[in-house]
Amino acid sequence: MRAITKINEAKMPRMEDILNLPVQDPPSAEFSAAQLNWVKVDGGRQGGDDIALIPFSRVGDFVRGESTNVECPASFRIESRRKRAEGSLSRPRVDGYLEYTIYWCSYGPEDYRDNESGQGDSNNNKPASGKGSRPGRRHMMRGCLCHFTVKRLYTRPSIALMIYNQRNHVDKTGLPCHGSLDRDAVGTRAMYAPRISDELRQRIMSLLYVGISMDNIMQNHIETVEKHGGPNNRDDLLTRNDVRNMERVIRQSLYELDANDLLSIRTWVQRHQKHVFFYQDLSIAEPFILGIQTEWQLQQMIRFGHNSYIAADCTFGSKKLKYPLYTLLVFNSHQNALPIAWIITSSFASQQVHKWMTALCDKVRLKDPKWKPYAFMIDDAAADFSIIRDLFQCRILLCLWRIRRAWLKNIVKQCCNIDVQQEMFRRLGCILYTTRNGPTAMDAVEEYMQIFVDQNAFLEYFKTKWLPKIEIWVSAMRTLPLANQEMHGAIEAYHARLKLKLLNESNAAAFQRVDCLAEHFAEHFI
Repeated sequence: MRAITKINEAKMPRMEDILNLPVQDPPSAEFSAAQLNWVKVDGGRQGGDDIALIPFSRVGDFVRGESTNVECPASFRIESRRKRAEGSLSRPRVDGYLEYTIYWCSYGPEDYRDNESGQGDSNNNKPASGKGSRPGRRHMMRGCLCHFTVKRLYTRPSIALMIYNQRNHVDKTGLPCHGSLDRDAVGTRAMYAPRISDELRQRIMSLLYVGISMDNIMQNHIETVEKHGGPNNRDDLLTRNDVRNMERVIRQSLYELDANDLLSIRTWVQRHQKHVFFYQDLSIAEPFILGIQTEWQLQQMIRFGHNSYIAADCTFGSKKLKYPLYTLLVFNSHQNALPIAWIITSSFASQQVHKWMTALCDKVRLKDPKWKPYAFMIDDAAADFSIIRDLFQCRILLCLWRIRRAWLKNIVKQCCNIDVQQEMFRRLGCILYTTRNGPTAMDAVEEYMQIFVDQNAFLEYFKTKWLPKIEIWVSAMRTLPLANQEMHGAIEAYHARLKLKLLNESNAAAFQRVDCLAEHFAEHFI
């Protein structure tokens, strides 16, 4: 018996011999582990694991083929990836790598089957990359330990060393955890592949491209599945979320015209000239400016802006968007604020504002030479009022909603006493209103800080954010009339609506790109 064991051990290749193994290249377009001859090596990091060599160019074919397991349909995702440059190792190991990638079954490794709270089993194996749990994928986590490693060999870059760490789709108990062999998965989505097939995806995207609605697509799909006697694969379990994800891909293909945002927006501008009234590309000497106005917005500007009010909502999203947003508004017959132009810009310097304002005024007066607003309302005391007067030829009103909203928000956040909150807010108003004929602004601020000396958090915020600007605001209060509260409410309502659409969406990260923001305004916002 010992002699037989020694003979078997002698036949097992050592790690130093892996380059002598044959490079396997199956003739089929896609192939799986069942079509390869696997060997175990003695010693080294891969001791005990199944290994095989294939051309590195065919790793993708192997991943796709391995995902079509009949008993356990799966999808393998990249769990971890590392790369190193050629020439970075002076004495590379025989299994040294240029690229190192771990592929893991999408049904694992965490297990949330018995944990409705979604916290997971702290004793479960974690991904090799140390990423921990993935909240967005918990419904798929069933503790599957199936995974394999791909090494692009350092000494032979055209070859991939395949290391199958766990070939079976099992959990930590050793039992099947998804697919037809898992009794608990029968009748659920876990019995099938985690994603729909490419064929169904292409068919649905074709329908979306020609304008078929999601409701119609889902209704037709449900009827088709019922005719076939119910679901028997993942495609039959198509969900609205699947269709919604494909809609998102289509939308991105319409605006994400280049991986580089600035190159993409140049192409977008060329394709949407009718929506762009001013464009200045970013350069060393000039800031980025994009002015958007649709034909509908131009009509509203002429209809509700002539002999009436225009308002500005300045510097929206200065912290969360790539570039701040400047919106011009008019008020309809119900006193609701309507956006008539959006300006995405990296600079609010007077000479830059003058450029796009001139272009906008020229555009509207080309349509109606007699167009003239009654007043222009501005919420930024630091704005250059002379530019607005010259171009719009109207009086200017100062809006206090933004500064009052910022003060109130931070008072409530930093102070818990309601009576103190009210007094703090009232006296801040006194700083703005009473300084017209009373003490200087700095004297009023000094008195305010002495009265509320115990409110350290708010005073620190006030000194950092508003103290450098208070003289500018007081000066504007002395020279400009104020907009009424009804106008304030309409502007603030629009601001809240804009914030809800842009900053709270599940794909809010997409709006970090200017091309996405431009497409959203030009085609979807109104």
